[in-house]
Amino acid sequence: MLLSWKAEIDTPSGRRVLTGRQAFDWNSSLRVTAELPEGVVASVTARIPLAAGEYERIFMNGYQTWTSCPEYTTLDRIPGLSALPERTVRKNRFDRYGDYHFVRYPNTPGITHGFSYCYIRRRETFRLLASLDETPGYTEFTYDAPLAALFLKRDCAGLRCGGTYRLFELFAGRGNEDQVFDGWFRAMCVKPLPARPIRGYTSWYNRFTAITESSVRADLEGCGTLLSPGDLFQVDDGWEPAVGDWLACDGGKFPSGMKALAGSIHAAGFQAGLWLAPFVAQEGSGLCREHPDWLLRVNGQPWALGSNWGGFYALDIDNPEVTEYVRRVFHRVIHEWGFDFLKLDFLYGAAPFGTPEETRAARMIRALRFLREVCGDTPILGCGVPVMPAFGQVEYCRVSCDVCLTWDDTPFMRLCHRERVSTKNAILNTLFRRELNGRAHVNDPDVFFLRDGNIELRDDQKLLLARINALFGGVLLISDDPGSYMESQRALYKELVHLSTAENVSFDADNFTVRFTLDGEERTLPVPKEMFG
Repeated sequence: MLLSWKAEIDTPSGRRVLTGRQAFDWNSSLRVTAELPEGVVASVTARIPLAAGEYERIFMNGYQTWTSCPEYTTLDRIPGLSALPERTVRKNRFDRYGDYHFVRYPNTPGITHGFSYCYIRRRETFRLLASLDETPGYTEFTYDAPLAALFLKRDCAGLRCGGTYRLFELFAGRGNEDQVFDGWFRAMCVKPLPARPIRGYTSWYNRFTAITESSVRADLEGCGTLLSPGDLFQVDDGWEPAVGDWLACDGGKFPSGMKALAGSIHAAGFQAGLWLAPFVAQEGSGLCREHPDWLLRVNGQPWALGSNWGGFYALDIDNPEVTEYVRRVFHRVIHEWGFDFLKLDFLYGAAPFGTPEETRAARMIRALRFLREVCGDTPILGCGVPVMPAFGQVEYCRVSCDVCLTWDDTPFMRLCHRERVSTKNAILNTLFRRELNGRAHVNDPDVFFLRDGNIELRDDQKLLLARINALFGGVLLISDDPGSYMESQRALYKELVHLSTAENVSFDADNFTVRFTLDGEERTLPVPKEMFG
């Protein structure tokens, strides 16, 4: 194969264009470097001739963990936000959840794009192209089926340069699933942090932000009748006065305080988990009122990240007061309150942009290393985070969007961003990012449900979600009140816990069939293709 590259540099004397070619073979690493003149990078691009047949499937990894990324055909396209009026996008900041503000979506049949890794698959044979290091900038892959070519772009425009620059560092693997993904992670020298699979409970998808001390304690009592010692009991969003105000709980809702709550969780025999979003602050929070200078600003305005909580903003991690605040938050949560498991959410907010000295990806990597430092050995579940920067930095990581209390949310939301809530999309992401589990981190496929009330999923949809989570993830969490379970639901929970011990789990994507071994017996789980359309 042949990679043809081009680097365009703006120098004081005008634009310089450098080009080159480099041959490479499958099952090898490719490193492309160049001596760049003093100046500012305008673009770094490349092209690899690569044909995909009519019956082959194409995977393009989505920008962040919530981004929908199933396998595509050579006729598919990714529409982005094209179905929405521009004013609707601006009002709801739909373009801030993913890559829309810095990636062009052509909305053309046969053209798909993604970040950090991609593959073309014919039955059980994969052709994987994957980045070995995103610090010089995210590697954006675009597959153009009509041109039979894979285009690459290093996300480094605006970076000051001069001297040796790593244009692209790639692994090219050809073989079966294990061969190509094992080869990629060996070439990266990335190993997952030590972590065991976890089971347990989270408050979000039943209580949402309406949690109170009494409701959490009621669920804790119910979990005592179902979960095992050492399982996770996680308090999700709603405990804080406002997103960004993390040093105290909402005293009206949690009068005994968070230290007492963590103590009660430990007394029940569980790990005490807590949800935070350390790099963002909602509009109207105390942080925004008292420290407007802590917000990341673009053209003088705070950078909004989406419409949750009525709107929320990115914090500027280059502001030493911000990093000191985050240090104080985690010291309190871990060492004073006693929580020993952290779900850290909306992490993409740390790095919506790069700087002339640092790429967007390098900034994200730095933010995650900072979290690793301040959290020490306390396990982290990363969520809403660009995918590859999280490799080897968090013990557990979401690989899907949030599940929904319906199959695929409302018709309007289906027109919105690729990071929206959707049970359908969550299952597909869990299936098509399965290779990261145990290689990059322990995969979190989000929660499953067994309850009958406060939910619109059909029984077969709930059961499919639960089984896929048990088979392909290492985080198996309910978000129900287990104290209200009937005996049949308790028995089903035990079946799912046992199913999570299955071995040799694989997914035949051509036939939508899961194969696995349980109790020494080979079994299959059909995945109804008609559910996914």
